[in-house]
Amino acid sequence: FGASAPSNLLAIGSIGTGRMGHGDMKECMKQGIRENARVIAVCDLDTNRAADAKRVVEKFYADQLGKPYECQVYSDYRELLARQDIDGVTISTPDHWHALCAVAAANAGKDMYIQKPLTYTIGEGRQLVAAVRAKERVLQTGSQQRSESNFRKACELVRNGRIGKLQTIHVALPMDSGTGDPEPMPVPSNLDYSIWLGPTPDAPYTEHRVHPQKDYSRPGWLQIEPYCRGMITGWGAHMNDTAQWGHGSDTTGPVEIEGTAEFPVRGLFNVHTKFQAEATYADGVKLIMKTASAGVKFEGSDGWVHVWRGGIDAGPKEILQEKIGPEETHLYVSHNHMADFLQCMRTRKDPIANVEIGHRSNSVCVLAHIAMKLGRKLRWNPEAEQFVDDDEANGFLDYTYREPWTLS
Repeated sequence: FGASAPSNLLAIGSIGTGRMGHGDMKECMKQGIRENARVIAVCDLDTNRAADAKRVVEKFYADQLGKPYECQVYSDYRELLARQDIDGVTISTPDHWHALCAVAAANAGKDMYIQKPLTYTIGEGRQLVAAVRAKERVLQTGSQQRSESNFRKACELVRNGRIGKLQTIHVALPMDSGTGDPEPMPVPSNLDYSIWLGPTPDAPYTEHRVHPQKDYSRPGWLQIEPYCRGMITGWGAHMNDTAQWGHGSDTTGPVEIEGTAEFPVRGLFNVHTKFQAEATYADGVKLIMKTASAGVKFEGSDGWVHVWRGGIDAGPKEILQEKIGPEETHLYVSHNHMADFLQCMRTRKDPIANVEIGHRSNSVCVLAHIAMKLGRKLRWNPEAEQFVDDDEANGFLDYTYREPWTLS
């Protein structure tokens, strides 16, 4: 039977089954049919969402396997991670919980597929890299553009000099909008709100702070800074990841960065809206980030390539017809991001968006956010992962956890 033998079954737990978590869980089930993996447990602090996830899992496998299927439900991720029969997890919690869940998963010996951005802070990211490497775990960051052919093609063209010497990378990100109602509300009986806040400061419950109770539409926490930095890390983790891939800086980062942003009063919502930032790499390449329709444009001495979800363009057009020769740079080929994760769980190889890549791509975003907050040019040492001669800026690199939460 080989990889399809029952003894080779990969058992997966899904931690966080909300808007993105529901999608990750279902994609894991779908790809798992081919890769001999099964979701056997789900975990969420909202019992309604956990129950819905259980129903979805059990129906899917009952339909696929032709017999009843049982999925266990947890409200505490630590109980799920304590199960010896679970090989890996999907982690799709709010951003402020990523590092806590992921480091615990690594230390528990679990592989993981984790939603981007990898962590909330750069310090957390480095600790997660260390934990994953120490425990020899497989981690796939949810930067799924790396598994889309247009993005790989654009980066290969750039890496192989088809636009000449790379000079400037333009990253465009969409803009947050709207307002959040700060009026306190009773905590729903189905939500463990105290644990949801976790390491962040205590704050009164309102539905706009957490997630909608009636559906899986976009949650308010995405626009509240203790839980998320806004579009700079939300979409930035995707587009800056492509920028780094095309530049060839997967394991490093820029050496200078500056930025400005608008932080208008929008009720409960306080992440940036319009912004612009500029980073410089050691080789002189500029990375310019701003608010616009999401995409990445690479400009070189002899042409340009622009890539976005669903499309790719170039000037001159003939660049797109260029073939990459056998002796040139060929980038990692993945046709499905979740399948790549499951396959790497078996081979024990690093997946296409491994932990170091996820950390470095997110670091560019966080650096831009810190520059927005300070409003001045910052010098960055990507090897030491510290700002140069700037104690104030370095104070933004780590997260102050509220007791009893610690990252270990």
